[in-house]
Amino acid sequence: MSDDTPVTTLILPVLIRPILSQLEKQNVAASQTLRAAFTKVEASCPGLTLDIVLGILKQGELTVNMNESILRLQGSVSDTDVEYRLNRSEDAFQELNRKSAALKRILSRIPDEIMDRKTFLETIKEIASAIKKLLDAVNEVNAFIPGSTGKQAVEQRKREFVKYSKKFSNTLKEYFKEGQANSVFVSALYLIHQTNMIITTVKNRCE
Repeated sequence: MSDDTPVTTLILPVLIRPILSQLEKQNVAASQTLRAAFTKVEASCPGLTLDIVLGILKQGELTVNMNESILRLQGSVSDTDVEYRLNRSEDAFQELNRKSAALKRILSRIPDEIMDRKTFLETIKEIASAIKKLLDAVNEVNAFIPGSTGKQAVEQRKREFVKYSKKFSNTLKEYFKEGQANSVFVSALYLIHQTNMIITTVKNRCE
């Protein structure tokens, strides 16, 4: 699996960090040490966390669709995950938190609903609405970003998000022709990654 797939960037926040949060209830020091180690390793060698997980699966002779699994697991990630949550108390920032969490939660339902055409079509409508609401929330927050450079950075991130939203829409059209569900999973993961990047960019400019 290549390093430019969205699973590479999402496996740490979606799979590893929730496990470490559970470990924290048993052993705070061990959890924090592992969290710091994984974060440092991933920063210097992107994709290593994925390689570790894939290595474990191979050793256990297990076959898992990582795109589907990570997408489904996104639904169980807490909305209060500090990594992709803004700490500012203003309504605009809290609304962006809510809209980003809502979009990711809806996208995480895709693996369970994609085979039921009627349900999936309703979910697609929800996703389209959630995307619009997220973009509206980004526009509201941009008014609080100090300096033109910061505003430009957020606008650029928004444009990237829109680009991947359009790709997601095109992937859905292809799915209804070809029936390749994995392509939809990958495209949804890219959208989740872009949503996280919006939060990260705003965070870096405002906190």
